[in-house]
Amino acid sequence: MFNIGCHLSVSKGFEAMGKDALKIGANTFQFFTRNPRGSKAKAIDAVDMEKLLILMKENNFGPILGHAPYTLNACSDNESTKEFALQVMEDDLKRMEYLPHNLYNFHPGSHVKQGTEEGIKIIIETLNKILKEDQTTIVLLETMAGKGTEIGSSFEELKQIIDGVTLKDKMGVCLDTCHVYDAGYDIVNDLEGVLNKFDEIIGLDKLYAIHLNDSKNPFNSHKDRHETIGEGTLGLNTFVNIINHPRLRHLPFYLETPNELEGHAKEIKMLREVYVL
Repeated sequence: MFNIGCHLSVSKGFEAMGKDALKIGANTFQFFTRNPRGSKAKAIDAVDMEKLLILMKENNFGPILGHAPYTLNACSDNESTKEFALQVMEDDLKRMEYLPHNLYNFHPGSHVKQGTEEGIKIIIETLNKILKEDQTTIVLLETMAGKGTEIGSSFEELKQIIDGVTLKDKMGVCLDTCHVYDAGYDIVNDLEGVLNKFDEIIGLDKLYAIHLNDSKNPFNSHKDRHETIGEGTLGLNTFVNIINHPRLRHLPFYLETPNELEGHAKEIKMLREVYVL
């Protein structure tokens, strides 16, 4: 089954997100676990979450993806910022268990001139504190574009983090198409080669989700500006190849393109038309 969706607002509630997904032809979605530019999270409404789970089951939804706020930096050089990240992620994972067996994604963070090795060490320490044996949520490291002191723009860095985590079975990767292209992985001209490299370094069994984003920037630019599907430097054919690739087509795909619901509906329709059943 082709599981595709986009980013939806949690402000109206979880069941409402599921209904919005159905309206635009989606059968999964991504949402921010709390204010993406702050720390505030909505009070838990267990009944609303249960209604979403019923809707998902009735409509054969793929896994949904909770996204940590952008303000989170798990490897900051500031102690209060690090503690904030730990507390937010720990709380998010507790909240995600109201929606069991789904996914939680976060940006590894920026080492802020501490150096990549120190930053990776701090991220590992944070994950080892918050991951629990009995959690059903898989925590995903997002591939990054490599701007500034970002960690996670290379497969090697992501592997180092996963290798350092005790509960490795709770960890995975979300591949962002805009980010990896901007980071120097040529998924336009050598998708097979990039997947082989990912498999060799991390293992494709650790790839749980894909963010489908075109890019406003050229290859290897180390920037991060998303574009609508087919309107950027990746081009529509790249996405046709990705969603139909035998090693990727079973994964859930999430649009993070600069669009409102109507625009996402058009993108989803276009991608469904080129998906080979």
